[in-house]
Amino acid sequence: MRLLFLRRSLPHSSTPHSLLLRRTMAATTSVEPISPSTTKLGWIGTGVMGRSMCSHLLKAGYTVTVFTRTQSKAESLLSMGAHWANSPKSLAAQSDVVFSIVGYPSDVRHVILDPASGALGGLRPGGVVIDMTTSDPSLAVEIHSAAASTGCSSIDAPVSGGDRGARLAALSIFAGGDESLVNRLTPLLNCLGRVYYMGSPGKGQFCKLANQVTIASTMVGLCEGLVYAHKAGLDLDSYLNAISTGAAGSKSLDLYGGRILKRDFEAGFYVNHFVKDLGICLRECQNMGLALPGLALAQQLYVSLQAHGEGNLGTQALVLTLERLNNASLEPQSSDSKP
Repeated sequence: MRLLFLRRSLPHSSTPHSLLLRRTMAATTSVEPISPSTTKLGWIGTGVMGRSMCSHLLKAGYTVTVFTRTQSKAESLLSMGAHWANSPKSLAAQSDVVFSIVGYPSDVRHVILDPASGALGGLRPGGVVIDMTTSDPSLAVEIHSAAASTGCSSIDAPVSGGDRGARLAALSIFAGGDESLVNRLTPLLNCLGRVYYMGSPGKGQFCKLANQVTIASTMVGLCEGLVYAHKAGLDLDSYLNAISTGAAGSKSLDLYGGRILKRDFEAGFYVNHFVKDLGICLRECQNMGLALPGLALAQQLYVSLQAHGEGNLGTQALVLTLERLNNASLEPQSSDSKP
């Protein structure tokens, strides 16, 4: 009845009826509260972080359909009750809200915008895309425009907190897009962490990139401090404990200091992906006319890890580059080793 009334009340409108229909359906859907009983979810990408993030939504009672390039990486989610889709488009056809957290901007473009298999091709009017990949701000704006043209909507919502934050549902989520939509989605996003609204489409990505700039130089400082303390003959456990509560204390130190000493370089966040993020930052700096020498140095040090075949290690592996530069190793020597 509502749609019929709208059509008759606007007899001279130049807007095609199909577009009015999509807009009306989108408006109708937008007032529905999000809950496990009313909202079906799609999840694209089950890597180090995506797998844990998706699991929280399943535990909260949501119906979730998943897609990833390698189905075996989704087995733990399927065993929890998630459904499988053969493509992002098929997944979106079964979903009200579609999440994506993949590797690179090219992957984002493919899983969301690809004409043949992308999620927007299957999403019903009123549906929402939430891209949580760290990606180009301009791509976030493009996705927002493409979604709007189909009667759907999108937000860019990259995250910070690494694998630990993903496991504990304690991520920082930087949201860009329509504020009322972000507010509507916040109860859902709260299953994953804490939401910070940053502004219009693309602003969530800009916030995440600024976050990566900060982390990059912080990690360089953490690793350089450890190498310096080692050369000075300090006990490194005692050193980290001593500085952790002072001005040098940081989340990076808490998350990665102990891992570095244990030679635990397993990826909570891949070097390859961090190099991608820093590369995006540097391109945006060029667009803005900014000179950030700390960022440029950090990016080169991380590229060195890639050159040594260590791109699939975690970002804390930066210490390996500094060890090579200084012909030193923080690795504890066996007490029974011979000179």
